[in-house]
Amino acid sequence: MITRDRAEHYTSGTGCDGWHLVKSPSFSVIQESMPPHTSEQRHKHASSRQFFFIMSGQATCEVDGKQEILLTHSGLEIPPGVPHQICNFSDANLEFLVVSCPPSHGDRILQQVTDGR
Repeated sequence: MITRDRAEHYTSGTGCDGWHLVKSPSFSVIQESMPPHTSEQRHKHASSRQFFFIMSGQATCEVDGKQEILLTHSGLEIPPGVPHQICNFSDANLEFLVVSCPPSHGDRILQQVTDGR
């Protein structure tokens, strides 16, 4: 059994936190927390397929130049090679899961930002 309190923790960006709930060579599940008005860098993955599932809050996810609004208990799949960026433009904390197969760490290719805001 795993809980966030016992999971391996890391920080990223400006005040974002992540916890490795499953960390294996073939599969990864990470719980992430993004404070209001933060975002990750736009990027793509060479091999990793990802699924983002919003546990609480509202995410703006830019996928290949199109913006999707993800609300609590909604999700979005990102195929390998597709540029994407998750952002929290709201005034509330954003909590979500990222499921990656294979794991996305070490598979990230940074892309130019096309925020449009």
